[in-house]
Amino acid sequence: MERLKDKGASFLFSSLNPEALFTPEDFTEEHQMIGATARRFAEKEVTPVNERIENQEFELIPELMKKAGDLGLLAHSIPEKYGGLGLDKISKGIVGEMIGPTGGYGVAHSNHTCIATLPITYFGTEEQKKKYLPKLASGEWIGAYCLTEPNAGSDALSAQTTAVLNEEGTHYCLNGTKIYITNAVFSDTFIVYAKVDGEHFTAFIVEKDAPGLSLGPEEKKMGIKGSSTRSVVFEDCLVSKENLLGEVGRGHVIALNVLNLGRFNLGSACVGASKFGLKRTMKFVKERRQFGKEIARFPATKQKIAWMAARIYAAESLQYRTAGLIEEALGDLNDANDHRLVGKQMGEFAVECAICKVFSSEVLDYTADEALQLHGGAGFIKEYGAEQMYRDSRINRIFEGTNEINRLLIPTYLFKKAMKGEVDLASKTKEAIARLNGSVPQTEGTFFLKKRQLKQ
Repeated sequence: MERLKDKGASFLFSSLNPEALFTPEDFTEEHQMIGATARRFAEKEVTPVNERIENQEFELIPELMKKAGDLGLLAHSIPEKYGGLGLDKISKGIVGEMIGPTGGYGVAHSNHTCIATLPITYFGTEEQKKKYLPKLASGEWIGAYCLTEPNAGSDALSAQTTAVLNEEGTHYCLNGTKIYITNAVFSDTFIVYAKVDGEHFTAFIVEKDAPGLSLGPEEKKMGIKGSSTRSVVFEDCLVSKENLLGEVGRGHVIALNVLNLGRFNLGSACVGASKFGLKRTMKFVKERRQFGKEIARFPATKQKIAWMAARIYAAESLQYRTAGLIEEALGDLNDANDHRLVGKQMGEFAVECAICKVFSSEVLDYTADEALQLHGGAGFIKEYGAEQMYRDSRINRIFEGTNEINRLLIPTYLFKKAMKGEVDLASKTKEAIARLNGSVPQTEGTFFLKKRQLKQ
């Protein structure tokens, strides 16, 4: 496939080359294999114990993660030299999609493989990578990501957790509280953001046994009950200076750019959950009979199913198009030591990742709502599964930055590029207005759409 040369957000103002877009039809045999492995794992290992996971038998999650690690499903984005598979970002999206329907387990899995592991993968020292990545790749250790605080949510850089180097110069002393931390109860490593000397926003790798680290009680959540969510408290918590991640005062480069990949990852999970919801609903409407025939034959049912399928198709297209872009940006940087270059490339397609998160999470919410509606009264009953999908879907519009914040990223990013002179926004605006007024000749041609089936 021809590699794209466009920069981030260029789809807003540049002509489109359909042949350069990555789609599921471009999957390699390796992509198909990792997808099949992930799907079998979800169906055979996770789904049969879903009720136990929903009942918060948290000891199941590490067991399942270890099994996933044995299959390579935690290692796709970790270089081979550190115990990973070193696969491309398309594989990352495929695994995310297949794990997406597994509710609370899927949240734990995706959090671990993305925002809890990638900071070390891309910004860790050689020693940090050798120490942590093999264990995270195998599932021997599980990771968590600690950014949100009581007074720092969308405005993450207003964090109040502090880090002060001790007099001996051997350890940083951390004080503060992080809230809503996924995987907290069974995590071995925590990526923690604190301000050195109360001023310089910086990242640290903190192990669960660090003196001064404690956990709050389990949060009682509306959905994703199978994922652990707790506060992580630091009271004079001692962290070796060797566990400083990246540079002092450059934690924002790690925090914000890793979240870009987190948003892409979340979009993949939402697509997988949406496909699963559609499949389950199709089965129900073909079996449920009213007025002497299957409700699948009623026009209103057909309309709902059609809209669900169309939106899922669009979300899937968006996800894999973005996967191709991210692979272009990061595919050859697994072993890069230039953290500034890595940060720049991770942020190049921030707009596309934000759109993945917003659109796919809203498609999932739409699908969950319509799935429940088509189940009728059965949709409100636990055994049919629609009610769990409905509850679990809602968090995705809040995770990884609210959809409102992500919507603001799109014009902000474009205006920043214009201010830097990277985009002549004035001329592009005039050109768009002229086209809308019909004063510019339109290029004739055909956009060939590849045939695709929704896979799930």
